[in-house]
Amino acid sequence: MKSESQSKQALMQTAQDRMDDLFKDSDLSDKQKLALTCRTLYDKGHDSGLAGQISCRGADRNTFITQRLGLGFDEITANNLLTVDQDLQPLDGEGMANPANRFHTWVYKERPDVNCIVHTHPTHIAALSMLEVPLIVSHMDTTGLYEDCAFLKDWPGVPVGNEEGITISKALGDKRSILLAHHGQLVVGETIEEACNLAILIERAAKLQLLAMSAGDIKPLSPEVAREAHDWVSTDRRNKVNFAYYARQALKNHPDCI
Repeated sequence: MKSESQSKQALMQTAQDRMDDLFKDSDLSDKQKLALTCRTLYDKGHDSGLAGQISCRGADRNTFITQRLGLGFDEITANNLLTVDQDLQPLDGEGMANPANRFHTWVYKERPDVNCIVHTHPTHIAALSMLEVPLIVSHMDTTGLYEDCAFLKDWPGVPVGNEEGITISKALGDKRSILLAHHGQLVVGETIEEACNLAILIERAAKLQLLAMSAGDIKPLSPEVAREAHDWVSTDRRNKVNFAYYARQALKNHPDCI
């Protein structure tokens, strides 16, 4: 077989090229993707009452789409999302955005590459955050977060002021995720699909870490292979393929959300 003589890098590139050819972008709108993300996250344990927000940039980059205050992730539909300006004032629809969305505006300001933000307080992330220890990535399934998760040890309080936005955006830096001590998690993506995948991944990573810590000392991954794995699972095409699977699950459970 021809592949027997090919290097690992060549085989990885061939696989990536085939994925690019076979899997195409969906025709879902951003509001539909946000609704599917909310339902997916709810089903996967990102339920903490009305805590947590999701947002993405609007057609005008100085606006963003987010959920209405008072609605849980399990109630979000493409039709009840709001478009708001930088001051969180609604530009369409009724109601108001969560005041905590203010710190999203700071992240968008500091990170032009970011087009979607997910902030939640899922159980295992919340439990890990109480220990004031960073996220440890030591399993192949979670290498998408390897050297890509910041840590904010000091809780700045309820994130409704500009001060919290400055603190959190600075701590996030150029990474795609951050564990917020005594609080929760925040992930960012160039696409909604990427942010959805990372939000699911960081909760799984926290769960694995807590289980491993209860059994013994966590052993580190080889940096070289961990970085290779991080890059392999972090492509735009893989993010969209993964999201399509989660979207199908969400539509089975919540056919009315889009």
